[in-house]
Amino acid sequence: MKHGKWHKRQVEQSLPAWRDEFLRYKELKPIVSAVSGLPPSPAEFAALLDAEIEKINIFFIEQEEEFIIRHKELQEAIKGVLARKAAVPEAAHEAEVAAIRREIVNFHGEMVLLLNYSSVNYIGLAKILKKYDKRTGAVLRLAVIETVLAQPLFTAEAVTLMVRECEAMMEAVFPTAPGEGQAAARRDREALAAAEQRIFRNTVAALLAMQDVRSGSSTRGRHSLPPLTLPDSDWLRSFQPPSPIPIQ
Repeated sequence: MKHGKWHKRQVEQSLPAWRDEFLRYKELKPIVSAVSGLPPSPAEFAALLDAEIEKINIFFIEQEEEFIIRHKELQEAIKGVLARKAAVPEAAHEAEVAAIRREIVNFHGEMVLLLNYSSVNYIGLAKILKKYDKRTGAVLRLAVIETVLAQPLFTAEAVTLMVRECEAMMEAVFPTAPGEGQAAARRDREALAAAEQRIFRNTVAALLAMQDVRSGSSTRGRHSLPPLTLPDSDWLRSFQPPSPIPIQ
């Protein structure tokens, strides 16, 4: 699959409110590939990309800050549910647990989508810079990518940590009872996936895209995205859609 189509699909699979915050790959490509006329100078093109990078970073930081707050609120909510367990009827406790679990799944899904947002934008920047350098003979890619490597959109350390802590929360707070076995656990997961179908489906697609992009590159180097290993990847992969088509 050509990168432009892949990029468009990743944007469409994200949350509707996020779609205008992605790299404008579709708009940048004609600027680089124009048949008539010359592409912008390196300084002009770098300025265009700087504006895009600033937009992406602002959005990423805003989402990260919101997630940090939600993460703390969820931790407090879980403590409250566990503390009230002995004082409320079993049915009420189960209802509270179900509500918290849905919140955790949605929160986890949004964080995975944000990590995918980071990956998609980084790859788009690398692709458009490669096209520009090839078209003009410039060497702009190295300088821009070196700058991006230090940006929040690339490092994403806080979000990655919260994703793993969120998965640990699920295991610690809602473990499978010893007698339930794999069949019961599977039924529970399928019910959860059905209840949160849209965000869950998009989370799976995002996770698989990140895994394939970060591990499937034919050329590895200092500017490659780091390999992605999330503890829940096998669990999410059990609900995976058809295998992603490799991008070109």
